[in-house]
Amino acid sequence: MQHNSFSEQSNFFQKVKNFDYILVFCILLLGLISALSMYSTDGGEILFHSKSHISKFLIFFIMMIFLSFLNIKFWHYFAYLFYFVILLFLVWASIYGIKASGSQRWINLYFINLQPSELMKVSIIVCLAKYYHRIQLNQVNTFQTIFIALMILFMPIMLVITQPDLGTSILIAFSGLVVIWLAGMNIRYFIYSFIALLISLPFAISFLKPYQKLRILTFLNPDRDPLGAGYQIIQSKIAVGSGGLGGKGFLKGTQSYLEFLPEKHTDFIFTLFAEEHGFLGSLVLLLIYIIIIYRVLKIGTISRSYFAKLFCYGYGSAIFFYVTVNMCMVLGLLPIVGSPLPIMSYGGSSMLATMIGFAIVMSAKINNKQLIA
Repeated sequence: MQHNSFSEQSNFFQKVKNFDYILVFCILLLGLISALSMYSTDGGEILFHSKSHISKFLIFFIMMIFLSFLNIKFWHYFAYLFYFVILLFLVWASIYGIKASGSQRWINLYFINLQPSELMKVSIIVCLAKYYHRIQLNQVNTFQTIFIALMILFMPIMLVITQPDLGTSILIAFSGLVVIWLAGMNIRYFIYSFIALLISLPFAISFLKPYQKLRILTFLNPDRDPLGAGYQIIQSKIAVGSGGLGGKGFLKGTQSYLEFLPEKHTDFIFTLFAEEHGFLGSLVLLLIYIIIIYRVLKIGTISRSYFAKLFCYGYGSAIFFYVTVNMCMVLGLLPIVGSPLPIMSYGGSSMLATMIGFAIVMSAKINNKQLIA
């Protein structure tokens, strides 16, 4: 009995030792920066957004640490269940969800208004990583394998589009497609699909909602409606540009007090940060994200499990895509698609999904020598 207790204790300390502390430090650092930025969005006071954001970060960070101790086999075993539960949540949101700003994306879980589409960004990677785990490389490009993978991918995409939330559906599509590509699908299928997409683009645009068409027109020419649809992006570019090399200083940006930018605490948090801390501060923030992505990819490289490799490579690529899309969006290089900046942007569902993703990555690190049958 005493020997078992000692063995369990030794196993626990071994798991703690196997943590990627650089990744943990970067996540905490990003959390601190996001807390200060949220404090700034509240005008230098601890009000609703800063209180809510800080508390959610702390709760979900602690949750991430606890979930990291779960064996990577646990995530592999429950991958399909995780996916189908989130899929059911999406169906529930479409029928009984909370409506806000013309969209029906949230379900009330009493302690949080959950946006299932955010969790689907992670569950689609987990699900496809498990799906391809046992498929031989010579079977990856068979019709049956491709068809099932695309069905797994398209079901949540169609549900999210109907909410309507085109931006998140594009992010889910990328998260899934990168796993399919990493699993070994022939590059020519992606080239053919891209050509087909370009040809069908004029027809696809006709199915877009009026506000979605307006976003594309605004992206092409923000000055066509400077006080309406183009206002957000024009103010964002002015704020980022006015930050200069070193920024205006903490709590000294126009976005903190003059309220030029309506959505500064969510998708446009980078605008506020860039104005206050300038080009150099933005480079530091970008460097933190680069280190996080590098550590996630490195964990995938050292993992013996193909499932863990696929998940880490897929999740690392997804974080890169989310960060790139958000920063390009606020700089006017892409249309506004509603893509939050991981950990930095306000939003409980996004924070929860991000931390679950990091928990699976950390589980892969702790159990990197483990093979999954």
